[in-house]
Amino acid sequence: MENKLNADTMVAVLDACYDKALSGLPGQVPVGKLASEYLRRYQEPRKAAKKMCDKQITKCGASGFLTGLGGVVTLPVAIPANIVSVIYVQLQMIATVAAIGGFDPSDDEVRTITYVCLTGQASADLMKQVGIKAGEKIAANAIKKIPGTVLTKVNQKVGFRLLTKFGEKGVINLGKMVPIAGGMIAGGIDVISTKTIAKVAINTFI
Repeated sequence: MENKLNADTMVAVLDACYDKALSGLPGQVPVGKLASEYLRRYQEPRKAAKKMCDKQITKCGASGFLTGLGGVVTLPVAIPANIVSVIYVQLQMIATVAAIGGFDPSDDEVRTITYVCLTGQASADLMKQVGIKAGEKIAANAIKKIPGTVLTKVNQKVGFRLLTKFGEKGVINLGKMVPIAGGMIAGGIDVISTKTIAKVAINTFI
């Protein structure tokens, strides 16, 4: 794959981070186990999801933690480690919310909806394209009916939306334009975007 950041490579970056979130990076708990742990502690799914999201948002404020994660994920294009780490943490958070809500994060449909949630406030338009009304929990039987061709198109549109947020010059401007990917600048993170993503994920899956 060409070492250039475009919509396709952006999706490949999401795929790499998502796969690692499901299997678990060294020192990190896999999504399925993380969901089980929070459900065991809090029983009620929405409360468990909120507590887990709060923890993930806290991680997004830990510069050393994030920078350490970024070098572990092998990507098809060069992106700063801190940005990769934010994407990883956010995808891990959303996928865990899905698991807490009773969905299988390994399903292609759940993966796509997870990517859509990553776009935060921009997710409503993309949700419509897969037949989901923003702010309402998706039904397991409905999500299974989404055609594979639609999933692919939505994934590409998510990649394009994220790419445009990074600026026309790609990763050169990442330090200035990452409101959706987490907003990490010189060790600081805009956790507001992560909170927005958490809210979208909870309203979608729970």
